[in-house]
Amino acid sequence: MKRVLVLGAGLVAGPLVRYLLDQPGYQVTVASRTLSNAQALTGDHPQGRALAFDITQNGEKLRGLIGEADLVISLLPYIHHVQVAEACVRQRRHLVTTSYVSDGMRALDAAARDAGVILLNEIGLDPGIDHMSAMRVIRRVHDAGGEIKSFRSYCGGLPAPDANDNPLGYKFSWSPRGVVLAGRNDARYKERTAIVEVSNARLFATHFVTQVEGLGDLEAYPNRDSLPYTDVYGIPETDTMYRGTLRNLGWCDVMQKLNELGYFSLDERIDLPGKTFRQVMAGLVGAEGPAYLEASLAAALNVSPNSGVMMALGWLGLLSDEPVSDQTTLLEVLADQLLAKMPYRPGERDMVVLVHEFTARFGDRQEHITSTLVDFGMPGGETSMARTVGLPAAIGARLILDGEIQLTGVHIPVLPEIYEPVVRELEKLGSAGEEKTTIVSP
Repeated sequence: MKRVLVLGAGLVAGPLVRYLLDQPGYQVTVASRTLSNAQALTGDHPQGRALAFDITQNGEKLRGLIGEADLVISLLPYIHHVQVAEACVRQRRHLVTTSYVSDGMRALDAAARDAGVILLNEIGLDPGIDHMSAMRVIRRVHDAGGEIKSFRSYCGGLPAPDANDNPLGYKFSWSPRGVVLAGRNDARYKERTAIVEVSNARLFATHFVTQVEGLGDLEAYPNRDSLPYTDVYGIPETDTMYRGTLRNLGWCDVMQKLNELGYFSLDERIDLPGKTFRQVMAGLVGAEGPAYLEASLAAALNVSPNSGVMMALGWLGLLSDEPVSDQTTLLEVLADQLLAKMPYRPGERDMVVLVHEFTARFGDRQEHITSTLVDFGMPGGETSMARTVGLPAAIGARLILDGEIQLTGVHIPVLPEIYEPVVRELEKLGSAGEEKTTIVSP
């Protein structure tokens, strides 16, 4: 019996748990702070077990749970991954996460190798499927004697067109706090050999419109630091390295103004509970009185009172007399309100869009290669976000336990012994993209 411990039972856990429970000879324990969430995932499956567990309160129980497993999948917030990884290394247990490798995780590489275990990270959607689909193309170009001269990649989780019915063009299939926190990141990329630095204060202002075949125009803005991926992907020859996030039109302007207002702040404010949204906004822009708030806000943001931004802020309820949530930071107040206003309604579908654009140079020609994944959720069933994040992690876990991945140390899925079998399985499950190649010069 192969024993898997899944820590966390959030929005992306369902497909992962179901995939593992479908494997013969697997026992899956789901441990979550909210027991009912874990129970909903394991149901009455004879090889499933649900437990109540809070990592912030019981380190000893964590060690006990890990000791009972052969492999651990952490779907907890990324801040807990290193704690879990350290316990896994001490007890010689493999670990899988879908999160970016932190400095603390990277520092465990030697210890994990010595313990004979793999700490496999970044094996979800973005990061995850993006790495694997990119590496497949890059390896094929290199094997044919070519060079990658330009690489641009965009990914986003969005409402399907039939569910896109609000001013921000977005709904939440994962943590709203995580979405807003991502807006606090600086970004960096390379464009035609020039290094472009983007501060978080200008992140959403640094967007442009790109067209995705079959979907039309979408907004793209830079995602974190793209430069390390020239080495991670093994393409030091590239003149352009850009990794971006996709959103529907209008999102970036609204988020940029929310950032300017201070709604991305994590500063503690004990004065927030008990206030209304209108009172909070008046304080942020220094409005002389409630009657002048809209005019003061438009002036502070340098937009027309009838602009799309003002309409969106009103639609979000940020100018209303409703009380804010019981939070003490503006970021968490905003995250709560976004989730309240922008959930998926029953029967609505989400959509994942992942696009890679390569320019590959060969001796006698230049090719433009696109790799595109457009995946839709199922009405009343699994979301696309849950499937595209959870399935790669579940597949990676199975490959480790079945001995098909025998690496040790800290890894992400950029090696063919990882990405090739994972992508093959994703293709069988219908969650892989399509490629198109165009010769652009003789």
